[in-house]
Amino acid sequence: MVDLEFIAKRALRQGCSYARRKLIEEYMFSKGFTKELASKFADAVLAEIRLSESPAKNMLVQKVLSTEGSGVAAGVFGVGSRGAGDILVHDLIARTAHSANANSSVNVVIDPLDHDDAGAVEWEGLTLFCSVDGAHSRLSNFPFLMGFHDARAALRDVCAKGAVPVALVDDVHLADDGDVSKILEFVAGVSAVSEITGVPLVAGSTLRVGGDMVLGDRLVGAVAAFGVTKGAYDSKKNVKPGDVVIMTEGAGGGTVCTAAIYSGNSDVVFETLNLDFFFALKALREKGALKLAHAITDVTNGGVRGDLEVMSKKSGVRITVEREALLSMVNAKVLELLTKLKIDPLGLSLDSLLLFVPRENAEAVLSALPVKSKVVGVVDKGEGCFIREKDGTISELKPKFRESAYTGLKKLVGEEAPPDRAVLEKAIEAAWRRITEKKELAVSAVRRRYSGSLSMSAPRFQGDAT
Repeated sequence: MVDLEFIAKRALRQGCSYARRKLIEEYMFSKGFTKELASKFADAVLAEIRLSESPAKNMLVQKVLSTEGSGVAAGVFGVGSRGAGDILVHDLIARTAHSANANSSVNVVIDPLDHDDAGAVEWEGLTLFCSVDGAHSRLSNFPFLMGFHDARAALRDVCAKGAVPVALVDDVHLADDGDVSKILEFVAGVSAVSEITGVPLVAGSTLRVGGDMVLGDRLVGAVAAFGVTKGAYDSKKNVKPGDVVIMTEGAGGGTVCTAAIYSGNSDVVFETLNLDFFFALKALREKGALKLAHAITDVTNGGVRGDLEVMSKKSGVRITVEREALLSMVNAKVLELLTKLKIDPLGLSLDSLLLFVPRENAEAVLSALPVKSKVVGVVDKGEGCFIREKDGTISELKPKFRESAYTGLKKLVGEEAPPDRAVLEKAIEAAWRRITEKKELAVSAVRRRYSGSLSMSAPRFQGDAT
């Protein structure tokens, strides 16, 4: 995928003379244009970029058009790589979202700052859950698989809260040169999950990636899931000392698929084509065993390393797990692949479920689960996460800066933090503060438009939703 706007802006800002030549080359390569036609398109791109940077007279417009840059690239800081680097960015996102919730029209019961699998609000005696998961970026050339695993991930987040899933929504974007069938493949993958689970796919959106400014056939997308409960639900803050940790077998999703495909082991993809989590939680709910768990999460963000750290911090407990028990809960063929490729299974999305259950309820929960599962750890008073080796030695279990490197390219990038991590963090936080000020300025300005004509306090909805 070639971002023409990125190329033009970068070249113009650096005073490079080759911006036009580079754009012409990209059009000739990607579109097969003649040099004459490519030159016309390149000139149109450059003209639009220059005009877009014309200063506005209105001060608020100037502000909202500006970008409060941090100077830190997403790849350098591990954004999306589900490790410690990603955690800071997610925390700032959550703090931005949280700031608006005090004025919410409904009661928020799982807030973004909770860093839970899904968010939730209360409505008319129900708790409504929602979650959105972005499609795995490296599955662009395998759009059916991309849609399948995206829908699966969104559903799992809602189900892990003990909610009954009731709807799916998808959003898919295809770059200018992509075959339209890619969109249909993605939706078919989402629809396959919908058909198997009985959770309807009710709405969606389709656009091009970057409109006319991006060349290539890259596909990106997301799926949202919605669910409901009456009364109690599972939260990452509910883990208690005395709980045991039950883990279900996991074969991974988009991440394991990517590792398999790009290492020449595509047959392993078959192991990921399951909905074990859905039928496991459905069975627990129908047998009355779901309420026996204090908390449930899935093994995704940063793998066991990342998810256990969040559970420990949110609940203020010490969690100790057994390495041999954890590894026994990784699908055998997937574990064989990860071992062969020297990929740490504990820093990868395995798509297992982790259930935190009072010790006295463990056997009832294990008996109710229709999938392979076992106790892999215990919860005590204290703090932190630890792992016990086969020889009995115990060491701290923490997420790395990035999730386990699961492709050859990712191994080159590495898993460790950049040496100037502290400097980068300060730069990102400073940008976040400036952006927050911009948001507050915009909110105040828009509210003034309605001063005296409408009540600007958020309505508290009552009765039906008409």
